[in-house]
Amino acid sequence: MSIATILFPDFALILLGFLLMRFTDWGQQFWSGLEKLIYYFLFPALLFYTTSRTPFDFGTTGKMLQVALIGVACGIALGWLAKPLFRSPHMMFESGVQTAFRFNSYIALAIASRLAGEEGTSLMALIIGFAVPICNMAAVHALVHRGGGLLQELAKNPLLMATAAGMTFNLLGLQVPEVIGATLSRMSNASIAVGLLTVGAGLRLSGLHEAKGLAIYFLAVKLLALPAIGYVLGRWMNLPPMQLQIAVAFCALPTASSAYVLAARMGGNGPFVAFLISAGTVLSVFTIPVWLALAR
Repeated sequence: MSIATILFPDFALILLGFLLMRFTDWGQQFWSGLEKLIYYFLFPALLFYTTSRTPFDFGTTGKMLQVALIGVACGIALGWLAKPLFRSPHMMFESGVQTAFRFNSYIALAIASRLAGEEGTSLMALIIGFAVPICNMAAVHALVHRGGGLLQELAKNPLLMATAAGMTFNLLGLQVPEVIGATLSRMSNASIAVGLLTVGAGLRLSGLHEAKGLAIYFLAVKLLALPAIGYVLGRWMNLPPMQLQIAVAFCALPTASSAYVLAARMGGNGPFVAFLISAGTVLSVFTIPVWLALAR
């Protein structure tokens, strides 16, 4: 089965969310509530359930983590390189630079699940757990240049806490009771499909009125440069095929919708970030299958 065929259901759900947002009268409040349900309950259940159950080979898994986190570091460095390269209006660079390295966890876990089932989901969840605090700190630093309250915010991040709890459970050799496991499994199954619908509902392909060169640069870093770095590093480190695909998929992800929330909350250029998120998500429909086919 081709990579494009494997990923088609996930991108079809994103398109369905886009259409539902535009052709129903459910209102923004419905989608905001759905996003909160996923972020605070369904996705943490998925992260905890998968990381608590899957045995990890920390020899090769450690190498996969290195590849993914080096990719994040390169995204941060390449993103900041845009500051001397482009003359951008006030808060345009500071708002947009996070789109060079932040990632969409919903798409990440959906792709990992399609590629390698529960084991792939667990590996991607592990990467997310390590990458979230790094990306959050870099994004906040760009907008406010100070870290006040950031550690407290990270400590309350449900995705980070669920991954940490699942890994602790795993390392201690504990087992989730069967009844609770069945409940978490149902929540996990719902989280990916509903999460992809909200990704589609959040697409906004407008807001790019200036700094077009800067926008193209950030999109190229996220969708082309980072997966290329992940692919080369993964091959060099001799990652097993599945772990190579997971690492490359992570590096090739479009930016998370939370980047818009952060920019808007901190006085940044929200429409510019919303465009970058949406354009990156649409373009990733074409770029992700190519990178995954190379990593096969």
